[in-house]
Amino acid sequence: MALIGRLFVILFGFLAACLVAGMIVVGAVLFPEFSDLGAGPIDQDAVNILLGFGFIFLSGFALLPAMVVVTITEAFYIRSVLAYALGGGLVGLACYLGLVPFDPETLRFDGIVRRHLEIMTGAGIIAGLVYWMIAGRNAGAWREPPRPLTPPPPLPSASPQSPPPL
Repeated sequence: MALIGRLFVILFGFLAACLVAGMIVVGAVLFPEFSDLGAGPIDQDAVNILLGFGFIFLSGFALLPAMVVVTITEAFYIRSVLAYALGGGLVGLACYLGLVPFDPETLRFDGIVRRHLEIMTGAGIIAGLVYWMIAGRNAGAWREPPRPLTPPPPLPSASPQSPPPL
């Protein structure tokens, strides 16, 4: 039963981390638009649509690498905030490099934009921290046996005794 509850916590943590990462990516990509005061106000509905697509995009691409990180941390009881930040950064890096074409002849990625790489890695680090706050602090706790219940303290000697059973 504890494992089923843990899976729900992991899923909620993953979705919250993807939402935060999507907000960071959309905000960083739209930063030139936000900083241009001559362009006028930005349509809030368009920003909401972009945030939704950013969430869907990141959760789809980050699912497999994040599952690897979550499996490793749950299996080895890794609860360090640094491990989750590093794992999130690696997931962000993997998501970005999965979109960039790879040339097998030269063994190089073609078309890497440094700013986009930094945005995705930074969003992954923040997403790892958000996941740690929700689910990572208790990684592997579902395998620990429950604490035994301690008996209540004895009654004081001056207290009235309960009547004998009939």
